[in-house]
Amino acid sequence: MKHAKRVGASLFAVLSAAVLVAAAEGSSGGIRWTVPAGWQTGAPQPMRAASYTIPAAPGAEPGGCGVFFFGKGQGGGVEDNLQRWTSQFEGGAAPKKSEEKINGLAVHRIDVSGTYLAPSGPNMQSQGKKPGWRLIGAIVEAPNGLVFFKSVGPAATMQKAQAQIDQLLKSVAKAGAAKA
Repeated sequence: MKHAKRVGASLFAVLSAAVLVAAAEGSSGGIRWTVPAGWQTGAPQPMRAASYTIPAAPGAEPGGCGVFFFGKGQGGGVEDNLQRWTSQFEGGAAPKKSEEKINGLAVHRIDVSGTYLAPSGPNMQSQGKKPGWRLIGAIVEAPNGLVFFKSVGPAATMQKAQAQIDQLLKSVAKAGAAKA
């Protein structure tokens, strides 16, 4: 009987760990990624492949990370989207842009800050200005089309989450491929 309880407890622990690992993965557009520890998966939203809440820095609001995939040839090009994200801010320094290869995939990154115009809704109209905010975004050239990672929130929250966002992006790999 003790052996059966031990086996049952061990099986429960293995299954629980498997559920935690599965819950920490996201995928869309032929890629997958690992969600940083402490980020909460949000409810499904229109046009989003995934939504995550980024924990708040002390004294600040939480941030959010939306992952978007529209299909091959859909959603506009890389430069158009980087420019659109930049235009959602006013009064900040010039955006920082870079490109790198991660696990064989081209990843275009942007970091922009200032007053966020908080666009939302079908016409992407401003929902009110949010001074002191920051966007850390990436566009991944995935096998099935572009996948967009848009992380935005108060500058303090985004600074606190910088390493986690970098970790998420470094985890991006083709679905079915081994991660580096």
